[in-house]
Amino acid sequence: MPLDNLLDTDHQARIIWGFVTGLDLTPLDQLIRSVEGGPGAPATDPRLLTALWLYATLEGVGSARALNGLCDQHNAFRWLCGGVSVNYHTLSDFRVAHVEFLDRLLTHSVAVLREQDLVDLNRVAQDGMRVRASAGAASFHRRRTLEEYLTEAREQVQRLKEELEDDPAAPSRRQAAAQERAAAEREQRLRRALARLPEREAKKKADDKEKARVSSTDPEATVMKMADGGFRPAYNVQFSTTCADQVIVGVQVLTVGSDLGQIAPMVEQIHERFGVYPAEVLVDGGFAKHEDIEAVAGQGDGCTVYAPVPAPKDPKQDRYKPHAGDSAVIVRWRERMGTEAAKGIYKERAATAECVNAQARNRGLVRLLVRGLRRVKALALWYAIAHNVVRGVRLRAAAVAGG
Repeated sequence: MPLDNLLDTDHQARIIWGFVTGLDLTPLDQLIRSVEGGPGAPATDPRLLTALWLYATLEGVGSARALNGLCDQHNAFRWLCGGVSVNYHTLSDFRVAHVEFLDRLLTHSVAVLREQDLVDLNRVAQDGMRVRASAGAASFHRRRTLEEYLTEAREQVQRLKEELEDDPAAPSRRQAAAQERAAAEREQRLRRALARLPEREAKKKADDKEKARVSSTDPEATVMKMADGGFRPAYNVQFSTTCADQVIVGVQVLTVGSDLGQIAPMVEQIHERFGVYPAEVLVDGGFAKHEDIEAVAGQGDGCTVYAPVPAPKDPKQDRYKPHAGDSAVIVRWRERMGTEAAKGIYKERAATAECVNAQARNRGLVRLLVRGLRRVKALALWYAIAHNVVRGVRLRAAAVAGG
């Protein structure tokens, strides 16, 4: 059967391909070093790789090896490949290598919808979710242990270099080169772990600084409290989503578990992407830092925060009444959240942010298979872009149905 007959005309893989063929991938094309007629295998078209990962993200496929197998066995992936052979090394490298491109692509995915009057940036909801890192608790070590491991890694790299230079046998040289690369990567991870240690020590009391630990497997992963109440190495993935349309308009990945202080940076990110500030931001109580609420009030024409007011220690005290030392912005926030209108608006937060987070979880954003902040940011962007492509289709269909 011809490949084109494998899928229905409205299949999601066709939608993804239609989106990708409309993109300007010149920045990725310029990175291709192989040329037709020259030595080596021809490069895989970035459009194909982009389409494969967008569709894989929607299908909850998070492994390059698994995706590689599906390209031979699954009709939708076979259709996207169109007879072109791919390998998991290429797929794996491409997924995390182009963070800046993916960041621009997220902006593009929203800008197109804005041009079609399908997205309203006036009210957004922001939420963070802790995603399990690719590191175990046993990989966290104190300074002394990390320094010992680094010394061993340096010695191993030097020894492998000498073996590579001395052994003329081709098979052995290839094996030694692979071992040297692995050892060098381990050395770099240990260097990053030691470089991050002062940050972790600063969070400890003076007498406990020596107890600070950093992972030798993924130095940027941090032990965080998870949704089930347990503590595990993780990253804090933040999405900002439009309430009216459920389109993701901002992405950030943090190495701290707390959401405090994260409203203003996300609001500024939205402005940098689209040239406008949202008028209203809905967040849960974990974001309600007074300084942050005051900061966003001064951005643009003033951004109004809808966040629950924490219960006071004194049960007789009215949380919505001004407290001693409150600024004018905080007084207005307290009074606003005590109104029925504000409580009604705030209900949109769960229906927006938590819904988008749940969809990301259902698509596999539960445990990371990559390490390092930059690579995790790449994965978060893939999820956001894929989500927006699907939302765009539904928003256009709703607009057509509504006349």
